[in-house]
Amino acid sequence: MKTLPILLPLALAPALLFAQSTPTSKQAPPPGIEVPIADATELKSGLDALGKDIESLQKRFVTRNASTAELADVEVFHKAVRYALQYHEFFKAGEIGAAKAELKLGQERAKELLENKASWSSATGPLVLGYISKIDGSAQPYGLIVPDDWKPGDKTPRPLYLWFHGRGDTLSEVNFINGRLKGKHDFSTPNAFELHLYGRYCNASKFAGETDCFEAMADVQRRYSIDPNRIVEMGFSMGGATGWHMAAHYPGWWAVGSCGAGFAETEIYAKVDAPGKVPPAPWERKMFSLYDCDKIAANYGNLPFIAYSGEIDPQKQSGDLMNKAMADAGIKMEWLIGPGVGHKYEPETKKELSKRINAYVAKGRDPMPTHIRYETYSLRYNNCKWLTIDGLDQHWEKAEVDATLVDEGTFQVKTRNVSAFTIELPPGPAPLDKTHPPRVVVDDQELVGPAVKERWTAHFLKANGKWTVTPHAAASGLAKQHGLQGPIDDAFVDSFIFVRPTGKALNDKVGTWAKNELDLAIAGWRRVFRGDARIKDDTAITAEDIANANLVLWGDPGSNKVLAKLLPQLPVQWTKDKLTMGGASAGAGDHAPIFIFPNPANPKRYVVVNSGFTFRMGARVSNSLQTPKLPDWALIDLNTPPDELWPGKVVNAGWFDEHWKWREK
Repeated sequence: MKTLPILLPLALAPALLFAQSTPTSKQAPPPGIEVPIADATELKSGLDALGKDIESLQKRFVTRNASTAELADVEVFHKAVRYALQYHEFFKAGEIGAAKAELKLGQERAKELLENKASWSSATGPLVLGYISKIDGSAQPYGLIVPDDWKPGDKTPRPLYLWFHGRGDTLSEVNFINGRLKGKHDFSTPNAFELHLYGRYCNASKFAGETDCFEAMADVQRRYSIDPNRIVEMGFSMGGATGWHMAAHYPGWWAVGSCGAGFAETEIYAKVDAPGKVPPAPWERKMFSLYDCDKIAANYGNLPFIAYSGEIDPQKQSGDLMNKAMADAGIKMEWLIGPGVGHKYEPETKKELSKRINAYVAKGRDPMPTHIRYETYSLRYNNCKWLTIDGLDQHWEKAEVDATLVDEGTFQVKTRNVSAFTIELPPGPAPLDKTHPPRVVVDDQELVGPAVKERWTAHFLKANGKWTVTPHAAASGLAKQHGLQGPIDDAFVDSFIFVRPTGKALNDKVGTWAKNELDLAIAGWRRVFRGDARIKDDTAITAEDIANANLVLWGDPGSNKVLAKLLPQLPVQWTKDKLTMGGASAGAGDHAPIFIFPNPANPKRYVVVNSGFTFRMGARVSNSLQTPKLPDWALIDLNTPPDELWPGKVVNAGWFDEHWKWREK
């Protein structure tokens, strides 16, 4: 049974004074205000009462073996207020009243569920709902505006508009929920559902924030009838950055995409090479391409996309840059510019933007285009409609597939830096001649695909420069594939568990460093990605954990039993005296490895050693800097203390090859 996190006791005094560390970088969220004792007491009492209701509901659902989905609609209120009170995240006095109102609403919903009711499930207008995330088991909120003409039982598929919010360092769960209960429309969305993402706070829908988008969308689709061909993604400022990102990396999902302002890449926007700045490490700079949209501008040719910029907005920089990048890719960018305005929508231009978006929605997404051109630098992003890239010749170099259905019997495909791909036509009548297997010409090599059936799928694999049709989507054996390609940060977009060591470290310095880094990772996950990381002792890991989660192993082979058991099958040699990575050795007394690798006990999941997400406090100045800082592996010299950028001195770092072996130098 899922249990609630324990609320730490609060020391009560005439006014609650919360000690805050003095940040040397921008702290987000910032330090909160003092909470008067009477308010703190009332809030804690409300949390205790709501917590007991939730525990009663959990027991009831378990006893009945019933779905607990609607329970998240209650839990989001408890978590919101708990975080604000426990972690000093009230920023204005008015937020205390909002928290009290949210506790009251949570208690009302809990009472209804205890009576087997859920009136909000049949309501229209603005709602705050929730889901339980697969990543960490946390309750995550989202806002939804249900169209006024919708009625329970309505099975007519309707459009869904996704709205990504801008950056607000004080956008706690309490403040997000308070804003969404007021239900302001950002655009005209006739007869449509409007989904406002929390996105796990402020990360421009990257990493776990990206997963939030798809988990929240799936939860809406579970509750309501949504037309999959009429889904819109859009946002402004940081949400505009998300708009660029989601359209570039997931172009097959949307009827139309739109961005208002927002950054589209890191290097230029964040001025990383400006005088006085420490330049990015080579591996860090290379991994900017995970999110940089200008480098994969051809992907915007797979969907309608409308950019908006204020004429005098400094963030028009992204529009200028992307306009050129798309032109270089042979695409004319649809771009609206608000005359005379800065960082906001100009009213008349906004009306025109809304009109164009709604026209694309009325037309709907084409699930079966005759041409797809898709670019990527990582198999994390590998699909557009009927085309999937299954393998790369080398990660972090541009890969591309340009595929055309020439006629009902022929595909023409050109590839670059691709070792495997799949064509999978959607269910229903295929636009292929069923009397003959189709010809597939790949890089001027003619192949014959499988026989045409109701659902046609063909897999292609390259070996020694020659393409073949194969029964499977990728090469056999250990290989980088979608969701199992690294880098280290990739472990934290899906279910993970921090595995805490219980034994004695081989070297005290390593043991102390690992403990401190674990503590930092736990606190950082809560602060940045708004969840309580699941933590288990190394003696408590089960077969279910190995099957369902990425295991993040802290410590060394002396202190962590799981790490010691897996070590013979991991790509490092580690004794009390010596640490060897890829043929290079260092003293184990003052060095530690950080790496990601397929779990030898379950190669469909990762193990990570001694790292949480890799961007640290120093990267939180701008969301554009929230990019992977370490690749697949790194060797850390512990004689240099960790700081706001690095976990110690990075002696060396790099990637494994496409078969998870050490790259040849």
